[in-house]
Amino acid sequence: MTADFPASLLDGYRARRDTLSPGDRERAHTLARDGQRPGTMVIACCDSRVAPETVFNCAPGEIFVLRTVANLVAPYRHDAGSCATSSALEFGVEALRVRHIVVMGHALCGGIRAHADRSRTPLSPDDFIGSWTASLADLADTGAAADGDLTALEQAAVRRSVDNLATFPFVARRLEDATLALHGTWFDVATGTVWTMDPGSGRFSPFR
Repeated sequence: MTADFPASLLDGYRARRDTLSPGDRERAHTLARDGQRPGTMVIACCDSRVAPETVFNCAPGEIFVLRTVANLVAPYRHDAGSCATSSALEFGVEALRVRHIVVMGHALCGGIRAHADRSRTPLSPDDFIGSWTASLADLADTGAAADGDLTALEQAAVRRSVDNLATFPFVARRLEDATLALHGTWFDVATGTVWTMDPGSGRFSPFR
């Protein structure tokens, strides 16, 4: 191990290792022996404040997590190029046979803010973030988002990702035979409240 390995991570690892309960150890052995069988896939942002396992109090093996900038899912495209998101989605739906996919947006999203800020300077000449969030251009110019309401744009991005999920043929097949359901949520970082999206109206309300 290199001398500059983050001390906080090493301390955290040791603390967890030394306080594992017999139940934790048995769960780990079971997961190693039998493999993972999560019923839900969560697509969340890379933001360090938004960890689905923490938000939903899930133990190892309970949810299959994909994290992308601004929790975005691009529309289906048969492309041999960069396909990290598509491959994770394919594995969750086809191999793990998850029964639910939850797209979790959140408040104070840096990716959404970067897209909405027309005066921003790209972080690098490649502007990967700008390219990744370009699909939100039409959303930023319509509805409440056009008035600079970042929450409205964050929630619109969740709706867009849910819609884009349905463009994948293997997702569409599972939706058609009712073995898979799509859900949208939005997490308020300051209060820890999860808002859920009504599938009909697309509106969000606090989860009760």
